[in-house]
Amino acid sequence: MNNNAVLKYLFVVNPVSGNNNTNFRAEIEEYFTSLPGDPRFFELPASGAPQKLKEKINQEKPDKLIAVGGDGTVKLVAEAVWQTNIPIGILPAGSANGMAKELGISTELKTALDIIFNGRIKKIHAIKINNELCIHLSDIGFNAFVIKKFESEKTRGMWGYVKAAWKVLWSHSKMQVLIQTDEEEIRRQAAMVVIANATQYGTGVLINPEGKLTDDLFEVVIVRKISLSEIFKMRVTHMPYDPSKTEIIQTRDLNIQSRHRVHFQVDGEYLGKINEIKATILPNALNVIVPV
Repeated sequence: MNNNAVLKYLFVVNPVSGNNNTNFRAEIEEYFTSLPGDPRFFELPASGAPQKLKEKINQEKPDKLIAVGGDGTVKLVAEAVWQTNIPIGILPAGSANGMAKELGISTELKTALDIIFNGRIKKIHAIKINNELCIHLSDIGFNAFVIKKFESEKTRGMWGYVKAAWKVLWSHSKMQVLIQTDEEEIRRQAAMVVIANATQYGTGVLINPEGKLTDDLFEVVIVRKISLSEIFKMRVTHMPYDPSKTEIIQTRDLNIQSRHRVHFQVDGEYLGKINEIKATILPNALNVIVPV
């Protein structure tokens, strides 16, 4: 960071995140009227966002870079500063705010701004998956198919996700996958396989109770079947999972091969169909602003 008392904050605003009608620029400027901070703004364009964001960062040289949006916006901001020391903060404003929940960041605007202004810097790892940077959760199969359906739904937020999940529940098929980790090679029939940097989805489903953002491992969660009892555990009770339905493996490197092409998503962004995944841990990849 610079040596001046007044730090420069670049807020990266996704204008189409979620269904929030908040005027973020006005609220942020109001917040800083009595504080020593210099807020700047960049609204993500409809096309060419990654390159234009990097150009804006090079122009502004911010001390802190803030994602104003959901998990997809956080991913975009993280990709822009990966391999730099610029810390990133989050103002949750998306349909899914899983990474904000993971880091203990409130969806209440004033509280989230307090964290950005007063918070501490924490180093976390990330995962490189098929040349995509994953900071939260990636998966193949059921949930990725749900995200594809969700993108075409007119209803946003949790209800839109539920509607999409209900449609997929009756039309998805299980995958035949070969999974290779640091320690083992296994074959499974599965409804979905999660490559987990974090512990829970933005919906509140605790998919990976063993996850830590600061260790040198990530988890592979094999969901053999979509079970209402397992979903209830993940969403409500957080009781131990049935290993015949849900397996968790830790690793630093991963290769997955699927017999058929399957739906694939990273951090809430649907990326089409694939039949192979290569993933590896990226230790201490990002500096994030978290509550003190």
